Amino acid sequence: MREAVGGDRGWVWRLAGWLFVLAALALGGVYLTSMPGHSYSGPFQPLSDRELKIRENLSQHVSMLAGNIGERNIWRYPALSAAAGHIENALRGHGYEVASQVYQPSERALEVRNLEAEIRGAALPEEIVIVGTHYDSVFGSPGANDNGSGVAALIELARLLKGRKLLRTVRFVAFVNEEPPFYHTGDMGSVRYAKRSKQRSERIVAMLSLETIGYYSDAAGSQGYPFPLNFFYPGTGNFIGFVGNTGSRQLVRQAVQSFRASTDFPSEGGAIPGWIPGVDWSDHWSFWQEGYPALMVTDTALFRYPHYHSARDTPDKISYDHFARVVSGLASVIADLANAK
Repeated sequence: MREAVGGDRGWVWRLAGWLFVLAALALGGVYLTSMPGHSYSGPFQPLSDRELKIRENLSQHVSMLAGNIGERNIWRYPALSAAAGHIENALRGHGYEVASQVYQPSERALEVRNLEAEIRGAALPEEIVIVGTHYDSVFGSPGANDNGSGVAALIELARLLKGRKLLRTVRFVAFVNEEPPFYHTGDMGSVRYAKRSKQRSERIVAMLSLETIGYYSDAAGSQGYPFPLNFFYPGTGNFIGFVGNTGSRQLVRQAVQSFRASTDFPSEGGAIPGWIPGVDWSDHWSFWQEGYPALMVTDTALFRYPHYHSARDTPDKISYDHFARVVSGLASVIADLANAK
């Protein structure tokens, strides 16, 4: 009888222990994924004249990059150079001076370059908000969404913010060599840039990486996640995501709050441990390595987009109306970050 009672108590204690662990994980997940404000739900109003112009410009840039130029990487060097030239010309056309960070990756004896344009801060010029994106595409893909969408958004955001009086400096940076075999190596363009920023003691207060932001679906079950994020986020891929690591939680919350306050479009955010698959899959990772707060703005790529890293990643797959709404909202986010007290 005593043994049976002791065994029952042991089972109860083990169950209580597991329940405690599960409760702690649930509370931790809520803490990391809860965001200020509410994600928009409901019908969309017709695009405004401003948003129609944004849509037109985004479509033109994606078509140029993924249609006319096509696959662009170190093995398609003329196309990679043409993409850099398109970005440079577009930024200059909006009134910016464009600087290049030129380097030679160890993989190939060819010079590649990051491109940089900036709006100098009016009151706090030494504090920098970086809006970055990579302009290369993976081998075998024309890269409309990955990452023609990010590049198109970068150029359009530079146009939308030109002439704005901003307290902090805002830099628009197009990175080369994000895709394999350079991914997470010293030859990744954003790694070179972030290391140089650290060496110069630059005060980067926020970095936003624009990564595959052009595809949206209202189909049930269209959104997937790595475990355990599926317990915390919706199963429909109709939202834009703001993803940071735990060290960038404040930045993620600021960005989501700003987006939700200005934009009638679904949004989700999370400050998630970097070891969960997908959380560090872009140029924001390079800035984490140097201790800078950074996040990724994304449609979640392969967790939603069926044409990810394939020859089918073409301009016709982009959801341009939704894309335009997102970019319009991001302009407000960047301005708010630059002007935050």
